[in-house]
Amino acid sequence: MNHSLKREIGLFEATAFGVGIILGAGIYALIGPAAGSAGNALWISFIVGAIVSSFTGLSYIELSTMFPKSAAEYVYAKKASGKELWAFLIGWLIIFSGAIAASAVAIGFAGYFRSFITAPIIVIALLLILGLSLTNFIGIIESSRMNIVFTLIEVSGLILIIILGFSRIQQITINYIEAPLGTQGILAASALVFFAYLGFEDIVNIAEEMKNPKKNIPKALILSILITTIFYVLLAISVVNLVEWNMLSVSESPLAYAASMVLGKKAFFGLSIIALFATANTVLILLIVGSRMVYGMSRDGSLPKFLSVVHQQRGTPWVAVLVMMLASMFFLFLGDLRLVAGVTNFATFAVFSSVNLSLIWLRYKQPELERPFKVPLNIGWFPIIPVIGLITCIILAFHLDILSVLIGTMMTILGVIIYKICKILNKI
Repeated sequence: MNHSLKREIGLFEATAFGVGIILGAGIYALIGPAAGSAGNALWISFIVGAIVSSFTGLSYIELSTMFPKSAAEYVYAKKASGKELWAFLIGWLIIFSGAIAASAVAIGFAGYFRSFITAPIIVIALLLILGLSLTNFIGIIESSRMNIVFTLIEVSGLILIIILGFSRIQQITINYIEAPLGTQGILAASALVFFAYLGFEDIVNIAEEMKNPKKNIPKALILSILITTIFYVLLAISVVNLVEWNMLSVSESPLAYAASMVLGKKAFFGLSIIALFATANTVLILLIVGSRMVYGMSRDGSLPKFLSVVHQQRGTPWVAVLVMMLASMFFLFLGDLRLVAGVTNFATFAVFSSVNLSLIWLRYKQPELERPFKVPLNIGWFPIIPVIGLITCIILAFHLDILSVLIGTMMTILGVIIYKICKILNKI
């Protein structure tokens, strides 16, 4: 039985993978509410968000060069603690939140698609997940090429806004550090746009399909955060050049609304097409990451072994791809997916906290391990930046609503039950 994945991803493809999911569907809606808190100082919030993301990003880099494996966060937790249940729950949270997020974004895609063709939203979303899962099965290089094309298209929409915004910079007078709620508003917007940077960590889960992962993973992670931060800062300046922040904050389609100030109604049509590619790209990457987590956990024995079967011709974990597809399709029928963001955030904070804690633990437990990249600013073996990353995640977690925490806790308890069932099945 073949368990080896094909190594076909280079630095360019890995960076495009990270940029594609970071500049995904979220920014097209997220920038409006963020502007409502930060005002014209929105660009500062994006810089703060990038810095906060980088704390955990550096932890990912050190750990990924030590253990370049699929199911990365699961591997880190297991290597650090030796506790299979903890590692399983981290992997479970990623799979679960990835499936529900993929279904939610697929519904968003269907909403845009219905602007052009009338069809039931569920049917459109089902067909999207089916088609992208087929791409995931065909091969990682084919998926990567599609990701590159989709990323270039979604980036074109952001470049259009940037060009339009900077074309007006001599016609207007704006105080770019004006914040209606002061520093508190800037920080509140930073907590919100922090989630616009999520996705850089997904690069580590394609490590076994990457050429020279110990060198390319750190470069891809750093480049992804750097490129997207530049885009976000330029975009934040551009949108307030096009429309007042208080008007931007109440628009359901803030980027399209901003573009319409110059291009008129044509902007809504054009940005809607671009949004189709942005949402589809996000679903594709979520399906890839989720399936690699299932594959890695199965190969390690935490999930049934048949889930790690790799297709002989395609070199992809086809059973894991199928499982992720079916799980994402299932959540389409739950109806109300308004809590998706909160539940996903719960999982993200848990995973990021685990990654930072794993690095700290391994520094103490196994200081002799080879570390091709080492997080800077250390007191002896003790790493300062991962501690800041851990504290930051805990602080931001307190901003989650009670219902999201409740559902996230129930999701974790379900993970414990699934873990027990899998242990029994693996003994049969």
